[in-house]
Formats: sequence, C-alpha cells, structure tokens
Amino acid sequence: MPRSPSFLFPDSFPSCLSLDMEVSASHSILEASFLSHSLPLSAYSGSAITELRQALEEYLSILIGLAKKEHGLEDLVVFKWKNLGDGRQETCVANAWFELFSVVHMMAMLALSEADTLMIPKDYSGSGFRVVSTDCKRDAVDLLLKAAGYLEFCVRNVLSRIPAEIRTSLSKDLQDGVLEAISIQALGQGTEIQLGLAVESQKATLSVKRRLACEQLIYYGQAYQCLSGCDLSHGYGKKQMWFIKWKFLEAKAAAYYYHGLVLDKGNEPTCHVSAVCCFLAAQELLVESKKTRITFCLAAPVTRAPPLWGAMKHLHQKIPEVASRKSQMYGYLLEQEKALQSLPDLPDFQLSLRPDDYELPGIDPAWDSEKWEKQSQPLKEHLKDTEDEIETE
Repeated sequence: MPRSPSFLFPDSFPSCLSLDMEVSASHSILEASFLSHSLPLSAYSGSAITELRQALEEYLSILIGLAKKEHGLEDLVVFKWKNLGDGRQETCVANAWFELFSVVHMMAMLALSEADTLMIPKDYSGSGFRVVSTDCKRDAVDLLLKAAGYLEFCVRNVLSRIPAEIRTSLSKDLQDGVLEAISIQALGQGTEIQLGLAVESQKATLSVKRRLACEQLIYYGQAYQCLSGCDLSHGYGKKQMWFIKWKFLEAKAAAYYYHGLVLDKGNEPTCHVSAVCCFLAAQELLVESKKTRITFCLAAPVTRAPPLWGAMKHLHQKIPEVASRKSQMYGYLLEQEKALQSLPDLPDFQLSLRPDDYELPGIDPAWDSEKWEKQSQPLKEHLKDTEDEIETE
C-alpha cells in the first residue's frame, strides 16, 4: 500500500511523557504497505508499541485541557513536529487541536505499523519454513480497524476544529481526502486478509469468498474516489494512487473469478457461458494488475516488487488455469450462444468491516485542580526547558 501521510513526531513531549524513540519511513512488509512506517528494530516488540500507545493516551488527556476554550490556552503553546521523511522540514504550529490531531494520527500509524509486524512470516517450528499464523492475521485485521477508526476520528472530529489558515499550510498528505482514503484502504486490506483466511479454510463456501472479494473491490473503489479529489503533487501521492489502482484490479479479478465459480454451479448453458465470460475477464484483469503493480513499484520512490501472498498468491495460479480449462470445455457453447457472451454484473453486498469507534480519553484530573495556575514554572516555559535539555544531551 502506498505510504501513509508523513509520519510526524514532536521534537519533545512534556517531561512526564518524554520518549526516546525514532520512527523512519520504510518499505512495508504488508504488500509494500503505504499505510505504515516501520519502527527501528529496538522498538519492534509489542511491549514497546503498547507503552508508547499508553503514553500517547496519557498525553492526550493532558492535551485536551489545552484545547478547551474555557482554559484560554488553545494557542499558547507552539508545538514543533518534524517530518522524518525529510528530516529537515519542521512544522511549528501554536494550536492545541493541531497537536491533538497529530497525536491521534500517530496512534493510527502505530496501529498500522504493528499490523505490518504481525504479517511478517515467522518460523514457529524451527523447520526453516516461515508462515503467518491465523491468530496474527486476525489480530492484524483488528489493528487495521483500529487504525481506520483513528483516522476517521481525525477527519470527522478534529480537522474541522483547526483554523483554516493552519489547515491550508499543512502537508498535502494530511488532506482530509488522503486520510479518508487511507482509512478505507485499511478496511480493504483487512478484507483481503479475511479472503486469504477463507481460501485457506475448507469450511468457507464459494459464496463467502465471492462476497469478500466484492467487498474488497468496493473498499478500494471508494479509496480511489477519495484520492481523485486530492492534490497528489506531494512526494508519495501518485504512488499511493497507483497502489490503490493495482489493488482495485486485483480485487476485481478475484471478484469475477469467484462469481464465475458460483455461476458455473448452474445447470443451464447460459450459466456456463456467463461463467466463462467471468473467468476470461478475471484473467484480463489479472494481467492488467501485473502491469499496474510494476508501475506502482517504479513510481517515485522506487520500491521492490512485493512477493505474492494470501489470496492473490493462490489466484495468480488458479485464474489462468480455470480460464483456459473452462473456455476449452465450453467452447462449443460460446460458439452457439454468441448473443449471450456478455459480462454479468457483480453482486452488490453491504460492507462488513467498519472502522472501530474511537473516543478521546477523559481529561486529566490535574485540569480540575484550582492550583494548576499557581505552578512555580508556567507550562510554556516548562516545555521550552525540556526542549533545551534534549538539545544539549
């Protein structure tokens, strides 16, 4: 997937939440995932991500107090964030809602990074054969839903509270359309993982597989529409668009393949003709998706072609085989029923996956204290001192 909006990290947190952590953008394990940034090896453990997530939640409870109008501190503190994709570009904004948006956005990126980590094949038996366990796949889906929820919350509940002059000055990859596209893209990838689980299961019916493939197609179509209205002149915008187009074509190929298998169960000649039309369409879409995959990899920044995995690893083999075999088997029907050689419509399904609901934590009790204004050192000076200490280390 194309890289997510630039991962911004603050230069410093308040001393009670100071964190010594780096995050750098990299090629994702999960389908060249554009959704995430990988953490350094020292931070890959689940405990490190859990501790950081907890620290961010605690920081949010403090930050909410700054954002409350009645406290009159909304524009008091200048928050500095650095784009680690650039390293030199620094964003300085005196607005508590911008800081809150940035922190929730960071939590989304952490969830995506953790999902990527879970999808890394591991050697559980010591045999040298690396696999991704079923539990890891299910946990990855849960994390994708959580990340989608964070991003949806940013778009619906936070961005509108940031003054227009600040929003227009932000990086183009923080546009609401881009964030919404990544949120929907996460749902699409979650559905793709579910389709892979269905392919591996002997109990999953063709109807279930067809439904998942069709839902995946709808998600990527929605994500593409979100990006279509955005300014994609930023570094990763065009690459993200190519990624979604690639996944859209793969999903469409899968949908027509499974739709063809369902139709082929019928007894009427028209059913077999329609099924062959679906198989041939799936084969053409698969060829087109391979071309789009190469275009995605060559788009700046150039990335290696990700290995096939999950359902598509299976379908890249099955679709050409079935299309060839069925077209030969029912070739005589295709000649007899030329008038019926039209591609049937795919069924429309109600989408199953939804972003997890996210709510901000409760405000820190310290904000209700009557003594908070009488601290020996004002909050703004305290943050400045913390920043100076870090710079001198």
